[in-house]
Amino acid sequence: MNKLNLGCGKDIRPGYVNLDVVDYGGNDIHDINTFPYPFPDNHFDEIYCSHILEHIDNFNKVINELYRIAKPDSIMIVYAPFFLNTKYFGEPDHKIPFSIRTFDNYEYLGNRKLKFYEKWKLNHRTNYEGKAQFEVLEKKFITSHFAIIKWMDFFVNIEPVIYERFFAGFFSPEEVYFRLRIVK
Repeated sequence: MNKLNLGCGKDIRPGYVNLDVVDYGGNDIHDINTFPYPFPDNHFDEIYCSHILEHIDNFNKVINELYRIAKPDSIMIVYAPFFLNTKYFGEPDHKIPFSIRTFDNYEYLGNRKLKFYEKWKLNHRTNYEGKAQFEVLEKKFITSHFAIIKWMDFFVNIEPVIYERFFAGFFSPEEVYFRLRIVK
């Protein structure tokens, strides 16, 4: 099973190809803003992206490159700071803001019934007619990693799009999490 830990930093994971722009010891070195990545098409069963995609120069290019190197039906896990949280705007190297709707432009819809905002978004996609498509298996907010606040995850994830639109400015989650299936 081929697995990629993209932008691994010091989180060198056993059983993964650990890739970053800096040599942390035990990782492969490549600038993920430089294309193509040094991997063949349809290579990885899993792509793990923890707090890296907000640092990239061009979201669409990176997403399409990850799609290229992912096998059909493979899984991509994404963690990123929520754009209204200090974890995002307090870091000057962050370039791409993440919300609960970040992957809407690349979402594979199939034949499922669309929610009202999904119908509108379908006609306003900004994926530049790229090939990348993902089935969103799970998307949620992570309010905090502190137990005293973590219980709020349940409430903010009842309907995360509505929460983001109307309440996230008052109580900002720390992160967004996505579990995506590659559709080819």
